[in-house]
Amino acid sequence: MSPAEQFVVGVDFGTLSGRAVVVRVSDGAELGAGVHEYAHAVIDDQLPATGKRLPPEWALQVPDDYREVLRTAVPEAVAAAGIDPAQVIGIATDFTACTMVPCLADGTPLNEVDGLADRPHSYIKLWKHHAAQPQADRINELARERGESWLPRYGGLISSEWEFAKALQLFEEDRELYDRMERWVEAADWIVWQLCGRYVRNACTAGYKGILQDGHYPSADFLEGLAPGFGTFVADKLEHPIGQLGSAAGTLTAEASEWTGLPAGIAVAVGNVDAHVTAPAAQAVEAGQMVAIMGTSTCHVMSADALREVPGMCGVVDGGIIAGSWGYEAGQSGVGDIFGWFVDNAVPPSHHEAAAAAGESLHEHLTRLAAGQAVGEHGLVALDWHSGNRSVLVDHELSGLIVGETLATRPEDCYRALLEATAFGTRVITETFGDSGVPVKELIIAGGLAKNALLMQIYADVTRLPLSIIDSEQGPALGSAIHAAVAAGAYPDVPAAAKNMGKVRRGVHLPDEERAKAYDQLFDLYLELHDYFGRDSKLMRKLKSIRRSALETR
Repeated sequence: MSPAEQFVVGVDFGTLSGRAVVVRVSDGAELGAGVHEYAHAVIDDQLPATGKRLPPEWALQVPDDYREVLRTAVPEAVAAAGIDPAQVIGIATDFTACTMVPCLADGTPLNEVDGLADRPHSYIKLWKHHAAQPQADRINELARERGESWLPRYGGLISSEWEFAKALQLFEEDRELYDRMERWVEAADWIVWQLCGRYVRNACTAGYKGILQDGHYPSADFLEGLAPGFGTFVADKLEHPIGQLGSAAGTLTAEASEWTGLPAGIAVAVGNVDAHVTAPAAQAVEAGQMVAIMGTSTCHVMSADALREVPGMCGVVDGGIIAGSWGYEAGQSGVGDIFGWFVDNAVPPSHHEAAAAAGESLHEHLTRLAAGQAVGEHGLVALDWHSGNRSVLVDHELSGLIVGETLATRPEDCYRALLEATAFGTRVITETFGDSGVPVKELIIAGGLAKNALLMQIYADVTRLPLSIIDSEQGPALGSAIHAAVAAGAYPDVPAAAKNMGKVRRGVHLPDEERAKAYDQLFDLYLELHDYFGRDSKLMRKLKSIRRSALETR
C-alpha cells in the first residue's frame, strides 16, 4: 500500500461531543468527519439514574457516551471520506483534561457496577468539576509548608481540576467508594484502554495533571499528611507504566473493530490531551510558538528549550508536547462558556428580534454591533472569571465581574467587554511567561472561536502579538491523526509528521498600534481588578461560601 493510499483516524473527545476525522497520511488532507453529541452532556444538576441533586461546582459525565462516539462518529467519518476501512493504518484519541474515571481493575467505570449508579462519586469527574477546591487549597498549603520540590513546576499552585484534588475529595466524601475503586484513570487513557484492551498511562496527563516530575509523584508521607489513609493513593490507585506521546499503546481489539468498523490489529496511539495534541496540527513545534485552543475554555501550550518556573502556569513537563522539549501549559477556565452564558441569560427580546430580522445568530448580531465601537467607548472593564481562574491565580473560587455599567449600557457593550476580558486574561499569561524567561513570539489560535474576526483582532491588539490560525476546523482531531500516523510507523516522529500533515495560516491578524495603546489603558484597569479581587480581597470566596450555604438549606 503506497503512502497516498494510507489513512488514519483522529478522535477528539470534547466537553459536549466527540468528533472523528479521517486524514490522509501523505499530506494531512481531511477527507471525512463525524460528530456525536453526548446523550447526557454535562451532569451538573442531578444524577440521571436517580434525580438526586448535586452540590454546586460539580460536573460529571457518563462513560458510555464516550463509547458511543466510537460506535457512531468514527463510522460516519469513514463513510463520509469514501475510503475502504482496510486502508486505515492507525487511530488516536485526545481528551479534555483533567477528566477522571474511577474504575475497577478491568476498566469498568464504577457507575456501571451494580448498585453504584446512585453514588455521585462513581461517575466521571469532568475537567470543570471544581468542587475539590478545598482539597486543592490544602494540597497547596501543605506543599508550601514542606517546600515540596514539585510545586514550582506548576507555578506554585495545584488546581482543583487535577487528579490529586479530585481523588482527595472522593477519599474524604465517599470512603467506601474510594476503597472499592481500583484504578483512578484519566479519560484520555480510559478511552485508549477501550480501544486496545491495555491500560497505558500517557506522559502528558501524568505530568501536567498527575504531578509526575522527574519520575516521581508526591511522596506517601506528603499524601498521608493530607489525610490519614491517603498515603497509599499513588501506589494503590494511580501509578502505572507510562506511554510516550506518538507511541503505540497497543492494537485495535476485535470488539473495538466492531464498534468503529476499522480493521482489528491497527495501531492505537497512546492517549493525549486536546490542547497539547493540537500543537503539531498547527505546526507549532518550535520555541516561542504559543497555541491557544479556544472553545468553552482556553488552554495555552508551547514548547521551549529551557526549564523555567512560571508563576501560575498549569505545568511544565519534559516531553509533554514534543519529545526533547519542555512543554508548558497555562489556561483560562471560561471563554466561550462566558459568551454563551451572556447570550443565554442577559440579552433582551429587542435584540433577539433584531438578530432574527437580520438573519443573524445572537452572537453574530452582538459581534457586529460591538465591532462598530472604538476601544473604550463602552466605558466598561470585566473580569473573565465566571468559571474561576486557571492561570495565573489558580483559584476556582473566583467569579466574574463587570465594572462601569450605567443606565446607558447596552448588551453589545457588555458583550464586547467580556470579549476583551478574555484577551486581557491571555495577555496576563503571555506576559507572565515572558517575564519568567519563556518569551511568546507568536500566538496561534485553534478552535471554533477563531471564526470570530472581531475577537481575533482584539486578541492581536491586546497582546501585541501576530495571530496565526490553524487551517483546520478539527485541530485536536487532526493532531490526534498525526500521532496515529507516527504510532503506525508512517513517520519517524511527531515533528516530521507535523511538517507534512499540519496546517496553519500565518499572520492572519496583526496588532494595530493605535488600538493597542488604547487597550493598554483598559488593561491597566483590568490588572487593578485582577490583583485586588484575585489576590487581596476574599470577597468572591465569601460569596461562593454564602451561595453554597443557601443551596444546602433548600
